Amino acid sequence: MTMRLWFPASIVILWGGLALVSPLLPLNPHAIDLANILTPPGATTWLGYDDLGRSIADRLATGAQTSFIVALAVVFLGVTLGGLLGATSGYLSGWVDHIFVRIVDILLAFPGLLLAIALAAALGPGIENVIVALSLTGWVGYARLARAQVLSLKQADHVVAARAIGTSTWRILTRHLLPLLTAPLIVEASFGIAGAIIAEAGLSFLGLGVQPPEASWGSMIRDGTRYMLVAPHLVIIPGMTLMLVVLAANLLGDWLRDWLDIKDQVGKR
Repeated sequence: MTMRLWFPASIVILWGGLALVSPLLPLNPHAIDLANILTPPGATTWLGYDDLGRSIADRLATGAQTSFIVALAVVFLGVTLGGLLGATSGYLSGWVDHIFVRIVDILLAFPGLLLAIALAAALGPGIENVIVALSLTGWVGYARLARAQVLSLKQADHVVAARAIGTSTWRILTRHLLPLLTAPLIVEASFGIAGAIIAEAGLSFLGLGVQPPEASWGSMIRDGTRYMLVAPHLVIIPGMTLMLVVLAANLLGDWLRDWLDIKDQVGKR
C-alpha cells in the first residue's frame, strides 16, 4: 500500500471504526465534571474538557458517529435517487428529459448549502431532518452524472440489441445501463462523503443540526468559539479532526478515480 493511499485510508478507517464501536465503549459525553471546566489536554485529561466540564474525547467519538451516519445516509440516498432519475431521464429523452433538465437547472441555480439551510430551517433541527435536507439537495450531482453517462451508452450495441428483442425499459436500465454507471457513481460518492461531513458540521454550527446535549463536531466548534483566548483546544481539536477526515475522504476519492480510470490504466501499460 503506497503512502498516497495508506494515510487517507487509515484516517477513514479510524473514523468509521470509531463511529461503529463508540456505542459499545464506556463513553460519557454528557457527564459534567465541574473541577475540570476548560481543562486543557494533558497526561491525565486526554483531549481536555469543555466549558461544562465534559470530556472532549468522549464527545469527539460521539460526533464521529453523528458525521458517519449523516454522510453514509446522505450519499446512499443521493446516489439511489439521483442515479435512477438521471438514468431514466437520459434513456427516455424527449419531453421527459427536457423537464428533468429544467428542474435540475433550477436546483443548481441555488447554492447547495444555502438551500440545505433553508430546508433544515423549515423542517426543524435534528439528525433525521439534516439527512433529508442534505439528500434533497445532494442528488442533483449524481443525477447529472448518470444522465450524461446514459446518453453516451444507450446507443451501445448491447443496449440496441436488447431494445430490438423487446426488452422492457426497466430491465434495460437495471441490467444493461446501471451496472455500467457503478464506477463513476462510486467515485462521485467518495467526494460526496466529504461534502456531507462538511455540510452536517456547518448545519450543526448554525444550530440547525444535532441539538444539545448530543455531540457534533460542528456544534463543538461553535461552543468553543466563545473561549478561543482562554481555551483554544475547544476549537482546534474538533476543527483538526474535521479537516483530517474531510481531507482523507477527498484523497481517497482522487485515488479511486485514478484507479477506476480505464483509459489511464491502459496508457500506463
